[in-house]
Amino acid sequence: MKKVGFLLACCLWVLSLAGFSLAAETAGMQLQSSATALTIDKGTQPVLVYRYKEVPFKPYVQSLYSPKGVNVLLDAPADHLHHHGLMFAVSAEGTSFWEESETGGKQNHAGFAGMQVTPERVQFAERLRWALPDGTLVLNEKRTIQVWNRLDSTFLSWRTELTIPKGRDKATLGGSHYYGLGMRFAPFMDCIGEFGNAAGSEGAIFRGLERLTGATWCAYRVPQEENPVTVVMFDHPSNYKPVTWFTMPEPFAYLSATLRYHEEAIELQSGTPLSFLYGVVVQDSIMTTDQIEALYQTWIQTNPTKNGEEK
Repeated sequence: MKKVGFLLACCLWVLSLAGFSLAAETAGMQLQSSATALTIDKGTQPVLVYRYKEVPFKPYVQSLYSPKGVNVLLDAPADHLHHHGLMFAVSAEGTSFWEESETGGKQNHAGFAGMQVTPERVQFAERLRWALPDGTLVLNEKRTIQVWNRLDSTFLSWRTELTIPKGRDKATLGGSHYYGLGMRFAPFMDCIGEFGNAAGSEGAIFRGLERLTGATWCAYRVPQEENPVTVVMFDHPSNYKPVTWFTMPEPFAYLSATLRYHEEAIELQSGTPLSFLYGVVVQDSIMTTDQIEALYQTWIQTNPTKNGEEK
């Protein structure tokens, strides 16, 4: 069995170097790889682009599409070059992996740990090594992303599992009030949308129009005439602690799932993994609170288990 697993891993590694395409036998979800990115489509419709190479500081979801083909993400805008679509980053050992500079850390792609494709969904797992500017390894990450596209919604699950590398005892995670799983929205969504959440709370003002709010989910509804869209981020009850949503509507729209690192750091110990599981839904309509809550319950029931496999 170990030999079979080793051969499969080698095959995936070779395919990732050469570029490959995996598709279900029937018309449905497809996964294609190039030397720099994974692309997920449903038939001829794009669903997701994930950049893992030729990214100086961190792999990320570059594009995420609604069922009608509307991309809701923005990558590396001139005002904030370190904003990359949908990305996960915090500070570790006092070094920021969010901002991108000579003094910042890097999340280095170390290979894929598995890929699954069915007509309904695609899942891939990636290994990353978090390194300080001098090359010191401070964290290992297993990142598992699962995507499925229904007639009315695009669903994404993002799981990050952090562990301490051999030779180290612990790591301190911290950072600013917006660190975590962050999403920079496409320009057509700026300044015209409205944030809402499961708690019906306006949240606490942190500075200017920036707010911090605790709730099981947070939505951004954009009543744009040509492309009305709702994007929702979900928290999972199994996470380390309940999420706090960072929201900012102007001068550009941003949403992050945070753990208030600016108030209390997290001490990660060797031998004790720390796992985060969040969901994202995109729909081509202005969703009601009841509709979002129903989708949230669906996501809770069908999300991956702690080991990254389906329930």
